[in-house]
Amino acid sequence: MNQDKAFSNVRILDFTHYLAGPTATFQLAMQGADVIKVEPRGGDGMRLSPVSKEWSERGLSPGWMAVNAGKRSIVLDLSRPEAIEIVHKLARDADVVCENFRPGVLERLGAGWKQLREINPRLIYCAISGFGNSGPERGTASFDGKIQAMSGLMSLTGEPANGPMRAGFAAADMTTGIMAAYAVATALYQRSHTGTGQFVDVSMLDTMLNFLSLQAAEYTVAGYRHAQFGNRSVSRKPTADRFQCGNGYIVLAVLTDKQFANLMRALGREDTLQDPRFADWFTRTEHENALREIIEGAMREGDPKDWERRLTAADVPCATVYSLAEILEHPQVRHRGLLRETQTPHGPVRLVGPAFTLEHGSGEIDRPAVLPGDNTDEILESIGYTAADVARLRRNSVI
Repeated sequence: MNQDKAFSNVRILDFTHYLAGPTATFQLAMQGADVIKVEPRGGDGMRLSPVSKEWSERGLSPGWMAVNAGKRSIVLDLSRPEAIEIVHKLARDADVVCENFRPGVLERLGAGWKQLREINPRLIYCAISGFGNSGPERGTASFDGKIQAMSGLMSLTGEPANGPMRAGFAAADMTTGIMAAYAVATALYQRSHTGTGQFVDVSMLDTMLNFLSLQAAEYTVAGYRHAQFGNRSVSRKPTADRFQCGNGYIVLAVLTDKQFANLMRALGREDTLQDPRFADWFTRTEHENALREIIEGAMREGDPKDWERRLTAADVPCATVYSLAEILEHPQVRHRGLLRETQTPHGPVRLVGPAFTLEHGSGEIDRPAVLPGDNTDEILESIGYTAADVARLRRNSVI
């Protein structure tokens, strides 16, 4: 482990599964935390995926590795008292516990906040759930699609004629994971001057509404009711949208008067800068259809990538619609080193690493992706269990 990293002295006991919780602990693992992932027999359900039968049969689906590489794994049957005893021993030296069961599940097993804080008053206990640990929806089951629907995100996404759509990624899960990592980091910093741990309550619904704060404020302050507006920017300016371009599409993000002038000149339509219909953003919006005809008419011929290069050279913010495969091989992504090589029992794989760098102690995926329970013996021996103890626990199916 890299001792220069921000969380190199932090140990996390990780009971999370599927996506939101593992995303949180993965972010902290990349910044140096020693994350001990507690898995049931057979492992986290995310280890299996229809995307790849080969990797699923290995217990290392691509999706699982994407948010769990860099962690150690121990298999425990949490229904067994001896397993809960192990959890208590691990909690004594842990800095953080993170879980995303329904509220109260670990409490009933004897490994919840109330039990573990008695063992370790400095413990930070992060509970991630759909609706948080209070309120009328407290115990309601939740997954990404449900939260995308309830939060209002889907009501804003898609074309009006086709109805609401989910985002193209697990938006509620992934943003909640990031929010939980931020919440844990906040609690760790607070503990540095209070000396005490605390309960951290992270809600998927709260997180999504936090990410929709701009749209929420436009409603609560100005009464503006949002609807789907396709590929239009949140600015709702007519030159921040998707446009037909040659045999494909290009997305413009033209938001200032200077950018508008640069666009018109690059399109060979400098005449529009004297047209009163396009004098300012109010008149441009009023004559949006005419403006779209001018823009798409100028780009009717040619390749979208060529237009992207021409417009970018003119300092016009734009991009063709890249596939994921294309952007992962883009020179900018390669230069930043975003894809990090990590080892598996079946050879190296490339995974997306941390999204930011630090001048000192930048994040990295330090540990290989492991199979369920790969680190059980070393973890138990580190808290005082002998080889004979471990063998007995394994015979009794506790581990």
